[in-house]
Amino acid sequence: MPADMNDYFKKKKPTMNKSTPGGGNGGGGNNFNNPFGGMGKGAPFIFILIAIVFAGFVLKPFTIINSGEVGIKINTGKFEQKPLAAGLHFFIPVIQKIIPVNTRIRLITYSNVSTGALGDNYRGFEGGLRRNPAITVLDKRGLTVNIDIAVQYRLKAASAPATIEKWGSSWEEKIINSKVREVVRDVVGQYTAEQLPEMRNQIAQAIEIKVKESVDSLEGQPVALESVELRTINLPTKIKDQIERVQIAKQDVTIAEQQKEKAKQEAQRAAEVARGEAERNRIEAQGEADKIRIEAEEQAKANTLISTSLTPALLQLEQIKTQGKFNEALKVNRDAKIFLTPGGAVPNIWVDTKGRTQQTTSAQQ
Repeated sequence: MPADMNDYFKKKKPTMNKSTPGGGNGGGGNNFNNPFGGMGKGAPFIFILIAIVFAGFVLKPFTIINSGEVGIKINTGKFEQKPLAAGLHFFIPVIQKIIPVNTRIRLITYSNVSTGALGDNYRGFEGGLRRNPAITVLDKRGLTVNIDIAVQYRLKAASAPATIEKWGSSWEEKIINSKVREVVRDVVGQYTAEQLPEMRNQIAQAIEIKVKESVDSLEGQPVALESVELRTINLPTKIKDQIERVQIAKQDVTIAEQQKEKAKQEAQRAAEVARGEAERNRIEAQGEADKIRIEAEEQAKANTLISTSLTPALLQLEQIKTQGKFNEALKVNRDAKIFLTPGGAVPNIWVDTKGRTQQTTSAQQ
């Protein structure tokens, strides 16, 4: 191909002129004008480059996969089973397509409570947050109960292409939503409305276990369930009022039982105090009696020892000593009288007659 389109058309021009009389062409004698004649040798390459850039802008044969996502490449309608990691990926427009899929932890709530906007509007949805109406359940007696629940889950990255290929873009409705509603209705329907508040912990545990079992039982386990949280059990108004009345009655009974138990404890404490006081008095009395008994026994022993030691010779000696003391006293008071007990026993009786005589004399004067 000639390097310059102008040279090409110049070489072709004489030939064209010779082929027609009068130097004209087959189209009526008009000369062919080169549209690139005045643009230089690089003009074709510039136009080709512009065409490529325009095609790239219009067709956009690339996409960027962010962290927390995987890309699914589709070749002529067939899903490639190997997910694309985060980064820049190219594809052939029309023939190929890349779909970004979120693999972050997602949250679906079932509640009638209206809240503000959720999420960050990432890629056109609420950042992996979905809100559904509360789950309406019939209890064991057929009464309507609304259950508020929250479920956290995420799409497994390794099996994301197979999951989207099998379940489609509405995989959350088909896998999570349907399973959660089915399990909640099955579990709650086994109880009466009055039992639900009392059995809340057991019900929450049963729902979480059964939802996980139901989701994990799917072929390939496409979803990882993080948590299932039972938030609120909304009972009918009549049932609420009845439960409140029962609770108030139970509280009254509990208060009465507590008062009864308190009175019983007070009586037991008073009885213990009385028993302790009686035991103390008994111990004190026993101690006093033991003291008297011991003193009496010791006194008896002492008397026995004394009586054993009192010989006639000792008694006579004591009498002599006492008589000597009286003799000494008579030296001082000659009017005194001494009475000896029969048998010469000690002590003798001393009477001071001197003082009485003097009192009589003084009274006569």
